[in-house]
Amino acid sequence: MNTQHDTLANQIQGRVIVPDDADYDEARQVWNAMIDKRPAVIVKCSDASDVLTTLNYAKTNNLEVTIRGAGHNIAGNAICDNGIMIDLSDMKAVCVDPDTNHAHVQPGATLGDLDAATQAHGLATPVGINSTTGISGLTLGGGFGWLTRKYGMTIDNLVSAQVITADGRQLTASNSENSDLFWAIRGGGGNFGIITEFEFQLHPVGPEVLAGLIVFPFDQAKQVLEQYREFTKTAPEDLNVWIVMRQAPPLPFLPEEVHGKEVIVLAIFYIGDLAKGEALLDPLRQFGTPHGEHVGAQPYTAWQQAFDPLLTEGMRNYWKSHNFTELHDDALDLLLQYAGNLPSPHCEIFVGQLAGAANNVASDAMAYSSRDAKFVLNVHARWETPAEDEGAINWARDFFKATTPYASAGAYVNFMTAEEGNRVTAAYDSNYQQLVDIKRKYDPDNLFHHNQNIKP
Repeated sequence: MNTQHDTLANQIQGRVIVPDDADYDEARQVWNAMIDKRPAVIVKCSDASDVLTTLNYAKTNNLEVTIRGAGHNIAGNAICDNGIMIDLSDMKAVCVDPDTNHAHVQPGATLGDLDAATQAHGLATPVGINSTTGISGLTLGGGFGWLTRKYGMTIDNLVSAQVITADGRQLTASNSENSDLFWAIRGGGGNFGIITEFEFQLHPVGPEVLAGLIVFPFDQAKQVLEQYREFTKTAPEDLNVWIVMRQAPPLPFLPEEVHGKEVIVLAIFYIGDLAKGEALLDPLRQFGTPHGEHVGAQPYTAWQQAFDPLLTEGMRNYWKSHNFTELHDDALDLLLQYAGNLPSPHCEIFVGQLAGAANNVASDAMAYSSRDAKFVLNVHARWETPAEDEGAINWARDFFKATTPYASAGAYVNFMTAEEGNRVTAAYDSNYQQLVDIKRKYDPDNLFHHNQNIKP
């Protein structure tokens, strides 16, 4: 132990890790391998008291502060050089109250932790599509996934949060307490404090859902996209269908000769009556002549983990993202052009459908303002070696620039990279000034600035 930080180590229940410790390099790793930073000290907190003590220590010693939930953020905001990383990843408890259909969730929990606990009671709340994602970052940036069309975004289901503010207060944020803070944390990221507990509204889901993939040849992609656009205009909110364009993984239901070839995939999720769902899916199969499909009843938790193998940690990642209110013909052509020229076999472009409950909330009801977005496009560049950086990043940037004329206002901050601070104002649109005012109230010195920063 570096004696410089012995005082802190003696004051907390958790653990202090410094560069001389054997597990320091492991502790500083985050999901995106492009992020390689070395904090002066990592504090693995065990409870809210540890968090408060560590925050006060950081201020006393004039250390930069970063907050780690699961470390899954694309921008790598969980970590900085020479500062202190407040690591919440050991605080993972999820407590479900089936009488109220609420869950109390600690900030280090992953989506997999939350899903496992809630599904034990046949309940769930809208979260993302990768079970290793952290609930903290996902929620604070908005949060959307398979349940969003039916039950809204993750923030639409946030009931309250316990927040430690920059001045060391421990506050409850809800519609009835510190409502301005509650408004701000629902989409405003980690700008306003450290969340030590979330309370979510849950809904009956599963335990089995109808879900799976239909994989079409890439030379049928244009007809699939055009029919998808029409199909989604009238699809019920119980049904969510996303587009994924990538090289085919070695899935067992696909012929071996298709593996590694460009394909267009319909990723399908339905939470209603299974027989009714099967009938709803029949038109999707007619979009073209599929290479294969794997669709059927399966546990909700299994589907929530289905994409995990494509999103493992340790790869180099760079994302670009747009919102769309409609899918313009020219935008579809650009999808085809760039998906047909992937710089790495790990890259993909996905179009996630939001239209439904997420659109039924006023744009000023909370910090997240993009309530007109019916689709979110994520250009997901992913590769293995630094030598590939330039080609993969330029591919993503070029596609983002080319599709900008067809995008709608706002942005999804969880998909923004570290360099995109200039998009923050646009991301919050007309809500930005109110966020500045709330930031000035709760964090006037911008202690929490390793994020998509809202400057006070």
